[in-house]
Amino acid sequence: MSTPSPTTTSDSHAPRRRLAILISSSGTNLQTLIDAPNTPVLPNSSMVPVLSNRKVAGGLARATTASPPIPMAYLACQSRRGDYDLELARIVLWAKPDLVVLAGWMDIVSESFLEVLRESSLRRSYSQINIHLALPGQFDGADAIQRGYEAFQRGEVDRLGVMVHRVVAEVDMGEPLIVREVPVEKGESIQVYEERLHRVEQEIILQATRKVPDKVRPLLPESMDLA
Repeated sequence: MSTPSPTTTSDSHAPRRRLAILISSSGTNLQTLIDAPNTPVLPNSSMVPVLSNRKVAGGLARATTASPPIPMAYLACQSRRGDYDLELARIVLWAKPDLVVLAGWMDIVSESFLEVLRESSLRRSYSQINIHLALPGQFDGADAIQRGYEAFQRGEVDRLGVMVHRVVAEVDMGEPLIVREVPVEKGESIQVYEERLHRVEQEIILQATRKVPDKVRPLLPESMDLA
């Protein structure tokens, strides 16, 4: 049985990676992921679905105009957090993803949500990753860009950056998977720094989205598939 050539970007015999993408806003990281499946950067991948906690999130429009359109869902905040977490987990599990990517998800992932996914992992492996616009241990939580930029300009830190980490209940405290420092200059505007930061952010979210499923479920030619 033949094996794919090194230049093949999509192997019909290889298992497809199913990616669940959680967003809250314009979806620039989502667009990076939309453009990547079935290329050498992210081969044999599909998004199932894109899920937003904001009805007017621009990322939902990106999902509907993708070719082919990506299934999407909207989950409004509920008065009882426990109900919200269970419904969120239900939607994610229904999609049977190999990886859950928090790509600008502006909400805290609760322990109860993660517990549901851990219990389901007895039958299927689930991993969750998040992008955070700061280095490990720096500026956990919201407004990391602004806080980091101001701290650098005041001389309180001498380096800034971005990371992708595993998702745990403690905000931005999961195991770092990819960490990248981003140059920043004294006196430059935050807009200049932010543009540079976002370019790196989009690079490493792609790297991590391929890296984590490769460890859990490596792509193999059909003749070597060990599943």
